[in-house]
Amino acid sequence: MEEKVLKRRSNGLPVLIGIFVLYILSVFGLISGNALFGIPGMIWLMFGWIMFLGLKVLKPQEALVLTLFGKYIGTLKGEGFYFVNPFVSSVNPAARTQLSQSGDVKGDNLPILTGQSSSAPSVSKKISLKIMTLNNARQKINDVLGNPVEIGIAVTWKVTDTAKAVFNVDNYKEYLSLMCDTALRDIVRLYPYDMAPGIDTTGDGRPDDGSLRGSSTVVADRIKEEIQKKVDNAGIEVLEARITYLAYAPEIAAVMLQRQQASAIIDARKMIVDGAVGMVEMALDRLKENGTVDLDEERKAAMVSNLLVVLCGNHDAQPVVNSGSLY
Repeated sequence: MEEKVLKRRSNGLPVLIGIFVLYILSVFGLISGNALFGIPGMIWLMFGWIMFLGLKVLKPQEALVLTLFGKYIGTLKGEGFYFVNPFVSSVNPAARTQLSQSGDVKGDNLPILTGQSSSAPSVSKKISLKIMTLNNARQKINDVLGNPVEIGIAVTWKVTDTAKAVFNVDNYKEYLSLMCDTALRDIVRLYPYDMAPGIDTTGDGRPDDGSLRGSSTVVADRIKEEIQKKVDNAGIEVLEARITYLAYAPEIAAVMLQRQQASAIIDARKMIVDGAVGMVEMALDRLKENGTVDLDEERKAAMVSNLLVVLCGNHDAQPVVNSGSLY
């Protein structure tokens, strides 16, 4: 199904004026009592209201998909006051669907229900062509290592082909929401939460350092491309996708925190030991250069041991003063 844009001028105002003029003439025809003017005037008074059904008002970035007795005749685009065939129908299956997205927020009291229909009494059949942001609910997904991760994304999108959006899918808003969840699962399961050795995230057969936390921009771009491939047939263009929330699932968050703490402690200890060894070497070299004291190998070993204990210990050293001889 391809979109057909109706090239119409904004002729709604002249038609509206003409309708009211005909109503006035019909009233005068009935009052005059002349059958030549009275019968057409009565017919117009009875059925003239049908012409009002053909008047359509469009604001900027709005469109109307029109059908005549079930046949698609075209899409009306562009701001203005139009008159079309009064028997055409406007079609928008997603008119009542309220997603947690920017284009559906009407007020503070309107319930925002993902993938469900609102019970609003009056619904416009117009299709918005504006850029909208869809913020789906957070998903719990297992990463490539099997760890459950909670992740949420915000997708910026707009309708580019109204015919595809209306006729190719049942409800283009719900379809987009579902495809976002599907694409998110397909991409997230290729990455570890943190950088892990031996993991291929690009599909080239070679391990790399990609991760959800460290390569969030790359992951978001891949999610966007995956969503776009899935929604092309719905006439939707995905402009951007960004990760809005990323964390371990609550059931393993505490364990992963301990793991991160242990890794940080190991890295810190390694740095402390490297620094302590360097300081000990420097102390021995300075003592030897200055000739401050002459130590044999046994005393050097004792001194190294004492210095390492002092420098690598978790607590402050408790010095012991030796008042006697070293030998």
